[in-house]
Amino acid sequence: MTEEILPHIHRIEIPLPNNPLKATNSYVITSSERNLIIDTGFNRKECMDAMQAGLKELDVDLTRTDFFVTHLHADHQGLVSSLAAPDARIYMGNEDAKHMEAGGGFHEMTKYGGLNGFPADELESALFNHPGYKHGPEKPVTWTHVKERDVLNVDGYRLECLETPGHTWGHICLYEPHHKVFFAGDHILGDITPNIQAWAGDEDPLAAYIQSLNKIAELDMNLVLPGHRSLIPNGRKRIRGLKRHHLARCNEVLDILRENGGFSAYQTASKMTWDIKADHWEDFPLMQKWFATGEAIAHLRFLEHRGLAKKNLDSQNIFLYTLTHEENRLLTVD
Repeated sequence: MTEEILPHIHRIEIPLPNNPLKATNSYVITSSERNLIIDTGFNRKECMDAMQAGLKELDVDLTRTDFFVTHLHADHQGLVSSLAAPDARIYMGNEDAKHMEAGGGFHEMTKYGGLNGFPADELESALFNHPGYKHGPEKPVTWTHVKERDVLNVDGYRLECLETPGHTWGHICLYEPHHKVFFAGDHILGDITPNIQAWAGDEDPLAAYIQSLNKIAELDMNLVLPGHRSLIPNGRKRIRGLKRHHLARCNEVLDILRENGGFSAYQTASKMTWDIKADHWEDFPLMQKWFATGEAIAHLRFLEHRGLAKKNLDSQNIFLYTLTHEENRLLTVD
């Protein structure tokens, strides 16, 4: 089942079984020359069946179709190697493409999870159950790297590439200035908030995300086409809501540290508020604990970089966070 959003721009909802995201929005721009598919869904049968049914309905010829992947997560690029013809161009943001070419970094992520308090006896299960590990592309992909202000022209639409790091470091969105349409990937979602995680080094993805939101807020947008759930008619209003959400998150984390002293990211995540159907942290599905811990790390690091929290490595080789001053409270997010 497909939906026409604008002339020659269609949406196919690709189901994500047993996943709280429910579905990935795959956007197909049809053309008499070369079509463009934006994001694909996981590499699994249910996703492929939905994609093939949608492409058949639209009469899309894959031998003259290129692909644009907004970011490296498998729910956006898992099917691309199975769908692409040998001469297809497969676009991805430069930083994410380099990360994929280096192997994806899953083992490094699990090691860092242990440093942040994720239970050692669950780390291997977290790796092998990670949807990106299980449902990534079937075979290696030759990526065409794109960067800020690169342009793709498809059937009269002029799609400008805009770098929007935060959800991932190489996240790229597409903006069509004439129709004022913004293909958002997971940068802006309407019904849910994008997950901002940190798993390595000293990078500050939440700061990058807020900066990217501020950048996109300057665009003239009539319609935001997100990677999941409902279309967004008022992009600026949603951006304000996302910034308020992360401000509240940061203040919640400060309150947790104030009440509990030295806490790991895993412990912090266990006290944060989550929209998950579970009575207790112990009842959370394993991967939801994993993603929650990654989000806790991102918020703790944001606070650390602003001098509101500090971390130390304890005798068990786990990072513990404390407040720098008891009265600390984050009032604004710029």
